[in-house]
Amino acid sequence: MNSRLVLSIGFSLSLFLTGCSMDKQTVGTGVGGAVGGVLASNIGDGSGKTAAIIGGTLLGAIIGGKIGADMDELDRRRAANTLETYPTGRTNTWQNPDTGASYDFTPTRTYNSAGQPCREYEMDVYIDGRRDVVTGTACRNSRGEWVNQ
Repeated sequence: MNSRLVLSIGFSLSLFLTGCSMDKQTVGTGVGGAVGGVLASNIGDGSGKTAAIIGGTLLGAIIGGKIGADMDELDRRRAANTLETYPTGRTNTWQNPDTGASYDFTPTRTYNSAGQPCREYEMDVYIDGRRDVVTGTACRNSRGEWVNQ
């Protein structure tokens, strides 16, 4: 299973869907499980494929739930602030005092798309001593919010 894809989706949800009525761990678990199941459905045949889907769904739910639980409002604000104010190539590093998770967030490219500013980014996430890398692109919408593309 591609944990970077799950991390990217989990990060996108936690950063850009802040108005969701469900808690962030529930959202992360659901999305991670769905992505894990979809990715695993491309592995094997017959009962092997079924086992891969079950395993992928469980692993995705665990990873997605962990990211969703650890990235809170502080982290979302720091990431959005980095996209808004940091120059390309400069890293914003912080550690969440409540979760212990650490982040190195770097805008890697800035450009305009359909009149809106867009930024590619790379984020190193350190949770429980394990490093994962999330990459993506976010563009500022008409309300001034950064939305993953």
